Amino acid sequence: MKTFTRTRLLSLILFLLPAITFAQLNGTYVLRGKVDDDNGKPLPGVTVKIKNTNMVTTTNADGVFSITTNAKFPYTLVFTYVGFQPQEFEITSATANKLNVKLTTQTLLANEVVVTASRREEKLLKSPVAIDKLTITALKQSPGPGFYDALENVKGVQMTTTSLTMKVPNTRGFSSPNNFRFMQLVDGVDMQSATLGVPLGNAIGPTELDIASVEITPGAAAALYGTNAINGLSNLFTKDPFNYQGLSVYHRQGINHVGNDPLGASTLTEDAFRYAKAFNNKFAFKVNFSYMQGKDWQSDTRRDQNPWNLNTANPAFPELQGQYNTAYDGWNKYGDDALAGSNTVTIKGIKVDGVTRPSLTVARTGYNEVDLVDPKVANIKADATLAYKLSPTTTLSYTYRYGRLDGVFQRGNKIALRGASVQNHKVELKGKEFLVRAYESIENTGNSYNVKPLADNLDLNHASNSAWATSFTNALNAYGTAHGGLTSGNLAAATQAARAAADAGRVEPGTAQFDALKKTIIGTNNWDIKSSLIPDAPATGGAALWQRSHFYNAEAQYDLSDKIKIFDLLVGGDVRIYEIIPDGNNFVDFSRPIAERNKPLADGSFGDNVLYKKYGAFGQVTKAFFDNKLKFFGSLRWDYNPYFDPKFTPRLATVYSPTENHNFRFTFQNGYRFPSLFEALSYVNNGRVKRVGSLPFINDGLGYLNNSYTQASVAAFNAAVKAAPGSASGTDATALANRNLLQVANLPESRPEKITSFEVGYKGTFADNKVFLDVDAYANRYNGFLGQIQVFVPNGVTVGSDAAVLAMLDVNRDPTTGTSTNAASQGQSRYRVYTNAKNIYDNYGSSAGISYNFYKRYTISGNASFNKLKEQKTTDIFLTGFNTPEWSGNLSFGNREVVKNFGFNVVYKWQSNYLWESPLVTGRVPAIHTFDAQVTLRVPQYYATFKIGGTNLFNRRYYQYAGGPTLGGLYYASVTLDGLLNK
Repeated sequence: MKTFTRTRLLSLILFLLPAITFAQLNGTYVLRGKVDDDNGKPLPGVTVKIKNTNMVTTTNADGVFSITTNAKFPYTLVFTYVGFQPQEFEITSATANKLNVKLTTQTLLANEVVVTASRREEKLLKSPVAIDKLTITALKQSPGPGFYDALENVKGVQMTTTSLTMKVPNTRGFSSPNNFRFMQLVDGVDMQSATLGVPLGNAIGPTELDIASVEITPGAAAALYGTNAINGLSNLFTKDPFNYQGLSVYHRQGINHVGNDPLGASTLTEDAFRYAKAFNNKFAFKVNFSYMQGKDWQSDTRRDQNPWNLNTANPAFPELQGQYNTAYDGWNKYGDDALAGSNTVTIKGIKVDGVTRPSLTVARTGYNEVDLVDPKVANIKADATLAYKLSPTTTLSYTYRYGRLDGVFQRGNKIALRGASVQNHKVELKGKEFLVRAYESIENTGNSYNVKPLADNLDLNHASNSAWATSFTNALNAYGTAHGGLTSGNLAAATQAARAAADAGRVEPGTAQFDALKKTIIGTNNWDIKSSLIPDAPATGGAALWQRSHFYNAEAQYDLSDKIKIFDLLVGGDVRIYEIIPDGNNFVDFSRPIAERNKPLADGSFGDNVLYKKYGAFGQVTKAFFDNKLKFFGSLRWDYNPYFDPKFTPRLATVYSPTENHNFRFTFQNGYRFPSLFEALSYVNNGRVKRVGSLPFINDGLGYLNNSYTQASVAAFNAAVKAAPGSASGTDATALANRNLLQVANLPESRPEKITSFEVGYKGTFADNKVFLDVDAYANRYNGFLGQIQVFVPNGVTVGSDAAVLAMLDVNRDPTTGTSTNAASQGQSRYRVYTNAKNIYDNYGSSAGISYNFYKRYTISGNASFNKLKEQKTTDIFLTGFNTPEWSGNLSFGNREVVKNFGFNVVYKWQSNYLWESPLVTGRVPAIHTFDAQVTLRVPQYYATFKIGGTNLFNRRYYQYAGGPTLGGLYYASVTLDGLLNK
């Protein structure tokens, strides 16, 4: 009893002294009072609301409030203010005295309530799974320029910044810039851009002024939320227009690209407003709008991922080492894809020092990403909500949300988004025991484009590969003639001169010709390369990304706990339908013949729309024992996709609370993930390499599942052939002699990805709630991990035959037509296929967070996370890409009110170096150490808050993933006016 009493006294109790003045005026009366903090100082800006009505006001600069009401006794007053515990007090009668209110500081989260962990309200401390919550207080104290940046400080969260406008969170491993395994919700609406294959997070989410809280659940959440939530989810909650009324405005001015940056110092601005109003406690509305613009972080790492010694380069030419790599494949350069065996030519018959050498691999020159992508970006967000209360506990609402953005994200290639937009329409009926929600998401990619085919077609517009190879060879021979022959000493200079000659006349960045051709290619909706490989390819291939697709979602849940006395029961179900409009480059109508799929019909369309459906249902039982000290959770979910067998997903959890302050938990759960829309049905027409989805019928007539060789084995095969001495290099006889190097892929038909997860954890408070500790540990097993592999199909013949072997030759294959000079070969087709890994993958880890309110309002917090992938004994068919630092964490120190209305916060973030693997770029990411900080000044009499801060204060440039943008310091000042017109 003593502990319970002390907890209540220190957890923000509302003290009411004898109390109230009512002035009776024609049936109405005025309720007046004063609100102080726990130090006896007046609190301006406190929201005072009569519960279940639209009667609301705020305290003035002296902490005084008055509210006119005709409410009948008894009724409840609700007091809310950032940084203080919300309090309620029942008014039962009128007295002649004044109301004096005292709020107590809320520093820790011990009494917070969350809903994401089990889809119903429960205390954060007693959650059955790991979960973190960011309140308005935490979001406002974050030194990041926007509220979404605060997610980087959450225990166990790895944030991937793909662009100034886009951040993608991940937890517990297998990170990627288009994270299919982590779900992002806003008021229950999935923010996944289905056809783009990327969660847009806050790019189309709530504005800075409308966010109420954020809950993050790391690890599997599929048992309650279905597929695509096997690595975790974030849930963003916006402000209720009944409870948060009035006008708020916001302006931020920032600067980035400071110091030694090619772009030079660039300004960043963001403006936003929010207005909400309620009428007669029945109807309320809110509107939000924000606009942000600036210059994006740029991806310009010139690291070579195909160095001289690799067999995809030129190990037989040691004199090129450290001098000039003709097979250079830069991280952020496109059109030079030597590592993938694309955009290369083979030069035979080279004599160096009078000796005929093996064939030389030369990559096309390509273009740097910074020359292909305009750094100017903008982001518009707007939304509106209409809400009507059918009863005090039942609300019917409609929400419209619109987001439009520029930015860059990495899929198989880099995608430059320009004016891409997503719209959401949501209708929701929510009561005390039930929820019914339906929404539609509409995508339009605007003027977006794929960076790789842009680079390819810029080069190919100058010359086909065969013509370019001829120019290179002639120039190389001419250099040798002019210098008395090619030697070990001049070979590097000779190859550089040959490249310059072969590139003579191509469009160069910064010229009007380059800009004009780039505009033409971006405006052309055909990714076929300019090549006779595609008979009907246009004179100039295109790079446009045109997608106009929809998805529809309906869900419902009902809490039967009041009707079943033995245990608590929650049931629900959902259905989702993706409607894909074929565009000829990413998605096609598979009912059309293969040769016709990428061609438009007479009406301009590419065939009938394609539907992809998912259905699900769940039930959750909760039972408490021993006076709520022991609580069991049991969940079971059924999911069905017509292309796969139904899957059942269980979750079992228990929480043991020997006291209110100490809570231990154990959780076991399975999760399934059906292939995402892009993984299932993509048919990316990218010229040389076609990216195809995992559904087996896509393979019909193509043969990549059972009649193909792996890319790695084809690279090893060609390296061996090219390494043959003299005239034998590249001959058919040499190829057939090395046929055993070719490995048949034998790809399986796809199946859903499965995760089995075990988790233990503890949440508790110590020292009279001054210390909050949160610890968890997990072990995951992935079976049927989904990823991509590139394979080579010999056209018209069967793998293992002589003709199939010769079709794999690079040196005998015309780089433009794809056919071999050997009459028996019809060439090869290349596919990048979504399929399941053959190995089972285990990863494990732990995270711990602690917060200590050690003196007055001074708080120090820190967390650390460990994630590890168990090593495999055998190599899999593709790189899984764990892509997660082994160690990461952050440390913060702050006080939201050092002196009256003035506070600060400083955050140090770090992570260890790690290996990033992806089909586009593979390489090590160096360790990261950064400092962020902010100071805040409130001016209550003007309802204003001023904030000055910065991220990466010391401007130590870094990148978060291989091939990603280089991030520097960002410094800003902002002003927020909150609670205007709130009367």
